[in-house]
Amino acid sequence: MSDPITLFWSFRSPYSYIALPRVIALSERFDSPLEMRIVHPAALRNPSYFRSMNPLARPYFMLDSARAAAFQGMPFRRPIPDPIAQDPVTLVFSPEQPLARRLGRLGVAAAQRGQAVPFCLEVSRLLWDGQVDGWDNGDHLTRAAARAGLDLEEMEAAIVGDPDEYEEILAQNDRALREAGHWGVPTMIYRGEPFFGQDRIDVLAWRLNGSPDGGPEGL
Repeated sequence: MSDPITLFWSFRSPYSYIALPRVIALSERFDSPLEMRIVHPAALRNPSYFRSMNPLARPYFMLDSARAAAFQGMPFRRPIPDPIAQDPVTLVFSPEQPLARRLGRLGVAAAQRGQAVPFCLEVSRLLWDGQVDGWDNGDHLTRAAARAGLDLEEMEAAIVGDPDEYEEILAQNDRALREAGHWGVPTMIYRGEPFFGQDRIDVLAWRLNGSPDGGPEGL
């Protein structure tokens, strides 16, 4: 068994959705355990980013995320509703964000139960593959959790019992991401070296395949 891959990941990130199946495949191919560490969306972790965002950034991001999914042959549509309630023009959002917080806490609960990988895979498809409107209503999340071998009602009861514990774990994951050398998702960490973005998965595969260890001195 190889050293583990740590994946810092967010439900609202389209690139996290696009990256996850490929990172799972790498984990299996190289017999490298995959550790999921869920973080809140950037709108909660780094709100100042949006206040200084170039006005060209969002249109390009919308185009590129759809294009990246098409390149990988993955169905894609932005979630309905968006986990982050945000004005599309001003980019202003409220601090509460119940949908994003619910997803983040559920991701932590899944990780605690050893099922973060299948849970994130199922829920990210629910959000991003365009098959479901109103993912937050009805039994959509219940069925996604069941496909991952989890009981949504049990998980949410545990979260209600101590929501601050889950928020602290999400904050710890964000700190660990920054300590590892990046701030965005998806970021993969292998042997202490960060690989940011779904466009660095091939570089991670190169490293897993036995290339020299990271850092300028190893290249």
